[in-house]
Amino acid sequence: METLNSVDYTIRTVEDAPEGAKEFLKGSEKQMGFVPNMYGVMANSPALLDSYLHGYKLFRSKTNFSSVEQEVVFLTISHENACHYCMAAHSIIADTMSKVPEEVTNAIREGKEIEDAKLNALSKFTRTMVVKRGWPSDEDVQDFLDAGYEQNDILNIVLAISVKTISNYSNHIGQTPVDDAFASRTWEK
Repeated sequence: METLNSVDYTIRTVEDAPEGAKEFLKGSEKQMGFVPNMYGVMANSPALLDSYLHGYKLFRSKTNFSSVEQEVVFLTISHENACHYCMAAHSIIADTMSKVPEEVTNAIREGKEIEDAKLNALSKFTRTMVVKRGWPSDEDVQDFLDAGYEQNDILNIVLAISVKTISNYSNHIGQTPVDDAFASRTWEK
């Protein structure tokens, strides 16, 4: 993918992160065994990293979406925003932690429809929210609700879009290299 900026952010570590970011990086290292490059880039702005991690945790723990549905939402947003880093990372998370069927993850990665009708409706509505910048038509909303989702799920998609906008845009501007842990699912639009 063509790089459109010349910004060069240091990928911070626990040792050189600014105050306010060190604890987040330590927690990541303890939980995951490493500090993802994305967190290292975000650590240049402790407020950004804090906002991202807080919103991410809320989306994961406080919405009605299953772990499979959460990955569908995150992957769809990342696909629409052409984020190579998040597509690789969330593909690995989908494969190993969220147990998303590989054909679902691959359909999103390839920009194709998902065979499961409900998951397809979720991906389609999420894409609509990104592409239309939060202005779905009445028909878009009704199709989503008719698929079995609730009105509050729309607001939870807004939460996911806000979280993924933080990460997708940070990865774009930071030109974040994909970590070895996610390299087997490298992706380019």
